[in-house]
Amino acid sequence: MLLVSPIIIVPSLLILTTLFILRRLRSPLSRVPGPWYTLFTSIPIKWHEFRANRTRHVDALHRRYGPAVRIAPNEVSFSSAAAVKEIYCSGGSGYDKTEFYNLFTVYGRRTMFSTLNKEDHAKRKRVLADRYANSNVMKAESMQGIEERSGRFMEMVQGSTGSGRGGSGSLDLYITLHSYAFDCASHHLFHPFGANSLQKQEDEDIMREVTFDSSLQNRLVRYYSPTLHGIMGSVLRVFGATPRETPLADKFVLDNSARGPDARPFTLLSRLSDKTWDLESLSIAAECLDHMAAGIDTTGDALCFLMWELSQPRSARFQEALRAELREAVVGGRGEGWDRLPYLDAVVMEGLRCFPAIPMSLPRYVPAGGRSIGGYFVPGGAIVSAQAYSVHRTDVGVFPEPDRFNPERWLAKEGDAERKRLFFAFSNGGRGCVGKHLALAEMKILLRDVYSRFRTMPDESMSEGEMEMDDQLISSRPAGQRCLLRFIPDDGTETGSREG
Repeated sequence: MLLVSPIIIVPSLLILTTLFILRRLRSPLSRVPGPWYTLFTSIPIKWHEFRANRTRHVDALHRRYGPAVRIAPNEVSFSSAAAVKEIYCSGGSGYDKTEFYNLFTVYGRRTMFSTLNKEDHAKRKRVLADRYANSNVMKAESMQGIEERSGRFMEMVQGSTGSGRGGSGSLDLYITLHSYAFDCASHHLFHPFGANSLQKQEDEDIMREVTFDSSLQNRLVRYYSPTLHGIMGSVLRVFGATPRETPLADKFVLDNSARGPDARPFTLLSRLSDKTWDLESLSIAAECLDHMAAGIDTTGDALCFLMWELSQPRSARFQEALRAELREAVVGGRGEGWDRLPYLDAVVMEGLRCFPAIPMSLPRYVPAGGRSIGGYFVPGGAIVSAQAYSVHRTDVGVFPEPDRFNPERWLAKEGDAERKRLFFAFSNGGRGCVGKHLALAEMKILLRDVYSRFRTMPDESMSEGEMEMDDQLISSRPAGQRCLLRFIPDDGTETGSREG
């Protein structure tokens, strides 16, 4: 037949291909620096996402092409302070989120984090923002919960130096820090119904269910191709791409969410259960589970990466300077609180700069009509984003030797405003991390308790490769999902440890 003759098909394909190429070359995004192939396909960036390597791939592109880089035909990544301000702060809450955040719905409900437009987000934020205000976090009952859980963590540390849990002289911080983060988060959400995973195995099982998650590839397929996901769900399981299933966490949250009238006034549950807000029970549970999961992964991973770095020989000077400040404040009775110790603050800031809890891209849609971002016109409907990992590294004038962990850069008065302007660990604008004050309190209290009494060093069985970043949807965890450290008391003894 004439219609299927190669004489017709080949020229038609050539014409269509030529038109496709011309259209891409005439796109406003063709002027944005980036690999040539990103004008035509998004396959490379998706490949890196499936390989849990998107963060480092995008960062490598920024290092080659600069603070604006095209990463797909309709997507641009930025890393300058001006671009971050435009995308995430303009109009108060920045641009609207993309459908990527549909992956974060819970029980079929949108939470504050997964709302797409700023109006819906503002409504939900009005309900719960004051539970995370610093004034509420610093209340005695809230602080007591964190202090108690840090004390339980220290009992495990003390046990690891002798014949305690494991009896090996080392402690797996990946487990214990995520347990600590879980216990602290659930205290702030549900007290007096919070978890005690540092001491109770059934609660540790809940933490493990949330933390040891292998659903990345499955969820990415569901996002990019729901039809394919529906067809190949069982096949994906064969290759280890399992869906996210958390029955223990679901039961814990659903049971506790029904106890709203008995929750303490400072908790999120108390606020959500207030009849003023008229929230259905499943929406309350969804919000609580979202906050609980976020609190476990972000604080747990950030502390894990930070304490690993502090334990390296290259960071010995910084650990000793931190210990000197803490011993003087805690043991010496100088009296300063954990929130007024400059070196501790510098260590946490540098830890979050090098190892942000959410290092990955936070995608947004450019509003209709397009916008000028970072010196380039980006049309409406295009996807733009910034990732903290690159925002914290691209401008070497602000952060010299950006890959080097150096807390003392935060002690210098010169350049302080610029450093803070480029600090993106908690995102920026009205949709920035609502739990940052709680996270900082948890981090600083635990670091105070550890380093006022112990030195830390890596267990000899650990390798640097195990602590490489392994991307999840927006967070990153240690690739080996373990972090063994040895704790040496101030008296210098290390009973029960393995000596080489």
